[in-house]
Amino acid sequence: MTTGLHARIQTAEGWAVEGTVLTVTDLTGQQVARAVSDAKGAVETNPLPPGIYTAVLTAAGYNPVARTAQIGSDGTGSLGEIPLQPVAGSVELPPAGPWTIDPMHSTVVATARHLGIASIRARFSDVSGRIVVGRPVERSLVQAEIKAAGLDSGIKMRDDHLRSPDFLDVDAFPTISFESTGLRQRGADKWAMAGHLTLHGERREVELDLTYGGWGPDPWGGVRAAFHAETQLHRNDFAINYNAMVRAGVAAVGTTVKIEIDIEAIQGESLPQM
Repeated sequence: MTTGLHARIQTAEGWAVEGTVLTVTDLTGQQVARAVSDAKGAVETNPLPPGIYTAVLTAAGYNPVARTAQIGSDGTGSLGEIPLQPVAGSVELPPAGPWTIDPMHSTVVATARHLGIASIRARFSDVSGRIVVGRPVERSLVQAEIKAAGLDSGIKMRDDHLRSPDFLDVDAFPTISFESTGLRQRGADKWAMAGHLTLHGERREVELDLTYGGWGPDPWGGVRAAFHAETQLHRNDFAINYNAMVRAGVAAVGTTVKIEIDIEAIQGESLPQM
């Protein structure tokens, strides 16, 4: 049952805009209601006293929209379908369809504290996967895989330890995988991507802070798009419980790991033959 002030938010092409914030103020400028649109672009407030209100709709990457709203004696009112227009100068999204991650130009870097005073950085260069750019872009999908044994911190003895059962146990768990479950815009070129990360045999929900770098032709006749993503993981969440201690009770390797991902993807279902 519809209650309060309701509307349906969409792009100029008719796609739903999830996460649009509806703010309602009375004639004195005081906020009386706030609601957020769902995956279908629908938004509604609680019932409101009869009268005239100002409704403002805001969504990341789109121009705000203001409307006058009238609430009837039953406490409800409708704004109908509200189209949002992209902010002028916002980045151009890549063409819809499949894209293939280019392992030669994609890396994942994991950084952990060492002895509480320095950092260990391990680079994973064996990254592969597939991106499907959707319309609206919130329907895009990402599947990626990392070969765990491909880590490189610059010191062989340390790399062997990180590959061992104390940490990644790469013989038992050779791959690290990610599958996206959702995407929402936070700014003109910034997004939040939710997904499932499988690491060390454990599957957990994670969220990536994603920055889109743009797209364009490459020198080899292909078309590329670039992305950068970051997140923080707690290795205990993935049953990586190595906790060797040194004097003063400081952990040899910290439990929080920063992940930085740089991806280049090539348009198409497969990588071109070089």
